[in-house]
Amino acid sequence: SNTPTLETERLILRKFTENDLEALYQIYRDPDVNRFLPWFPLQNAGNEARKFFEDRYASLYAEPQAYAYAICLKRGNRPIGYVKVDMAEPHDSAMAARGILHQGIATEAGRAVTAQVKRDGLPYITATHDVNNPRSGGVMRQNRDEVPVFYEEQWQPKDLLVTFRL
Repeated sequence: SNTPTLETERLILRKFTENDLEALYQIYRDPDVNRFLPWFPLQNAGNEARKFFEDRYASLYAEPQAYAYAICLKRGNRPIGYVKVDMAEPHDSAMAARGILHQGIATEAGRAVTAQVKRDGLPYITATHDVNNPRSGGVMRQNRDEVPVFYEEQWQPKDLLVTFRL
């Protein structure tokens, strides 16, 4: 399956569309959201946001199987974050959200996507977070099934040594 729409009590998880370019830009331009991510924040809502959408979302939606969700509140159905399972890596997941801290929304979205992945028969998901990002760690603790392992990785293009908890 490729990013089937999911609903939770408060959320709609769905594909990003070209109509979401402004929301996508707002998510990926936010320095707080992108602080712990390997890429730099987007700088303009025009061509840069469109290219980011095409490279990171539209291309995935053309694949036979993908999980690349816009996290939307049911009220308004406007993206406020994203959650992805990277099928190129061994079922690695990524999630970021804008303006939803301390509301349990990231945990709710993570649980919904994890349940879908299990329904689709994937044997596992690997999730990591920078140890300097305790909020991400909190989401992982709410969704984890295993004991954490630590490792380091040099992230590009920012050239940062990041310690992850797996």
